[in-house]
Amino acid sequence: MAWRSAAVMLALLTVLPAQTALAEADGPLTPGPESPLVPGAVSAVGSLVPGVAPGPRQSWQGPADTPDQMLAPEVYTPSAREDAVEPRDAAPEADALIEYVPPGDAADKALSCSRRTGPYQRQVERWLKLKADGKQSGGDCRAIRTFQTRHGIKPATGFAGPVTWARMQLLSARKNPNAAGKCHVRSSRVACVDLTRQLTWVQKGKKVLWGPVPMRSGRAGYRTRTGQFKIYWKHKNHWSTLYNSPMPYSQFFSGGQAFHAVYGSIYDPHGSWGCVNLRLVDARTLWNVLKKGDRVSVWGRRAGT
Repeated sequence: MAWRSAAVMLALLTVLPAQTALAEADGPLTPGPESPLVPGAVSAVGSLVPGVAPGPRQSWQGPADTPDQMLAPEVYTPSAREDAVEPRDAAPEADALIEYVPPGDAADKALSCSRRTGPYQRQVERWLKLKADGKQSGGDCRAIRTFQTRHGIKPATGFAGPVTWARMQLLSARKNPNAAGKCHVRSSRVACVDLTRQLTWVQKGKKVLWGPVPMRSGRAGYRTRTGQFKIYWKHKNHWSTLYNSPMPYSQFFSGGQAFHAVYGSIYDPHGSWGCVNLRLVDARTLWNVLKKGDRVSVWGRRAGT
């Protein structure tokens, strides 16, 4: 009976995540961090859609965008020939700062200034030193649009969405990402994963060796585990057996959870299946920074999880 139970459980692990991914791609409601209950407010980050159409080779959403390995992988030593092959490059659109907006705004191509109160309205107002009342106004919209235009965020309609707020958090953290002292300071390398700000970097002592860069962690029900870990296996051309999808530059630190690149947008508000997803350009450089045995410190909590 034990082997039958194990077989049934394995079958469920293989089928259910894919079904869940398809259901979530249709737009599950994930509460925003500070969703103001005012007219025109958007109270669910997960209900947003990309504000521009995808490119010819780029799908902004879908199960293939989060090809994480939920079960611990089989550890082996890759051959020199296997490691010599570099994963394919991502499409140019993958690194674009495409804001996620309400479906109505995405459909209105002539929209110049959104009247909607975004899920990150209050945080964005504070960052821009505006009146932080959590309500969209004409002045707020113009200030947010100016910021979006300056940083190449599209569409620049003044909607306070996840990409705009992520960009602000990255800019604030660049000088000293560990100002709050949440990441353990050691004499050896430590990969720091801040789930609250969705940022990651590598430090040695108090010196930042790499980053910070934006990332995407686990969605509700599949949180990235917090705590202290070590890189136990690196696999440049790893393939997710669960989703039959690539996980380039995988560096595993907790069971099936790893740093790895994705070929889609890391700003997808649904989140990953538990891994720390990175842009391909960042995962490629991180591959050469971290070594097997390096420590990983994970703390905080992604909004909506």
